Amino acid sequence: ELTKTIGQSSSSAKNPTRKSSFPETSDKKVGYWLLASSASVFGIVIFGGLTRLTESGLSITEWRPVTGSLPPMNADKWESEFALYRASPEFKLLNPRMTLEEFKQIYWMEWIHRLWGRFIGITFLLPTAYFIARRRVSAGMALKLTGICGLIGFQGVIGWWMVASGLKDDLFAPGSHPRVSQYRLTAHLGTAFICYLAMFWNALSIFRENRLLANPQESSKLLKQMMVPELNFFRRSVGALLVLVFITAMSGGLVAGLDAGLIYNEFPYMGLGLTPPKKELFDTFYSHVPDHSDLWWRNVLENPSLVQLDHRILATTTFTAVMALWAYTRFNPRVRAFMTPGAKKGMRGVVHLVWLQVALGISTLLYMVPIPLASAHQAGALALLTGTIALGSRVWFPKRAAKLVAQRLAAGAPSPLAIGKRGPDAMLAARTGLPARS
Repeated sequence: ELTKTIGQSSSSAKNPTRKSSFPETSDKKVGYWLLASSASVFGIVIFGGLTRLTESGLSITEWRPVTGSLPPMNADKWESEFALYRASPEFKLLNPRMTLEEFKQIYWMEWIHRLWGRFIGITFLLPTAYFIARRRVSAGMALKLTGICGLIGFQGVIGWWMVASGLKDDLFAPGSHPRVSQYRLTAHLGTAFICYLAMFWNALSIFRENRLLANPQESSKLLKQMMVPELNFFRRSVGALLVLVFITAMSGGLVAGLDAGLIYNEFPYMGLGLTPPKKELFDTFYSHVPDHSDLWWRNVLENPSLVQLDHRILATTTFTAVMALWAYTRFNPRVRAFMTPGAKKGMRGVVHLVWLQVALGISTLLYMVPIPLASAHQAGALALLTGTIALGSRVWFPKRAAKLVAQRLAAGAPSPLAIGKRGPDAMLAARTGLPARS
């Protein structure tokens, strides 16, 4: 594939097209900024989890994107905010004895969470505009950064949409439990994860491109090594693992939204067996239609017992997949021979992270979701995703970077006379160490 890319680049060098005003590669400073932004998103995800665990998320009952940036500044404004909260289902049904001082504690948690979100939006939007205007990023990266800006704004809307689900009037009904929709909570969590991964991945991409282009000759050898058939299965497996880890994390969002971690606080059993009785897992109570045609999916997404079981199954599958992939790379001599030192190190990192995450998950369950463990478990999910995508950056073939490397090599091609005598493919093969195209 790299040989093909080099050949295409050589041809394009003979037929130049209009040059874009954007550079070929993005400035490394953009990569460092993206890393800092992703770290901030990582932090707000953890703090958002703490906001939920301390039951602070419904303390601010209005969405004021601009004026809401300022907290209550005097006693009257505090009383006004408290009055709004006292009218909410959560206060009337769960916290009727809450004092103003107690309210302030949960209010500050939610206020900081919202302010942090605004901070991320501003510190991403303004630098994006600057980097694009000053042409510090490639054209493709400019589009990606613009997309992330839109994703951040969308995340703010989802956040309020989630909070609004916990303020509905029907939550005043007898037997209701004031809390946000588990669907909206999971959507909010998933969007945050995607936003984080987009920032982190693009930062890695920028660093990788700059590193490869610093020495095109050596990079061509590395890229050739990455494309050996022996690593095809491993590359695809890392991509599948990333999807599996993400799905497992989202199932954890459903567990959190339903407080499903507060039941069956034992492992590996759930009651008298590895699973609860089938009647409990597929309870008609959760069906909303007379013919029960929605029985299966309603229970999968709304029945705390089945939601917890699903999360256990997904977590066990993720752990098994990581260990199987590690064994494949560790005990298959051909695969191990072609893996770069960075890929081996990345695989070991994912193994360590998955063991840590399993230990945190089981501990959180056994101790009935204490805040420190639950927060650490959420951080562990994002850390495992980080490790997996970092591993991917070391084994997935960087097509764009390979094209740029090929162009750099083609730009240093010998004279047309020499090329005519030996042929362009033969010359490129001699210079890069790659086989010529037949």
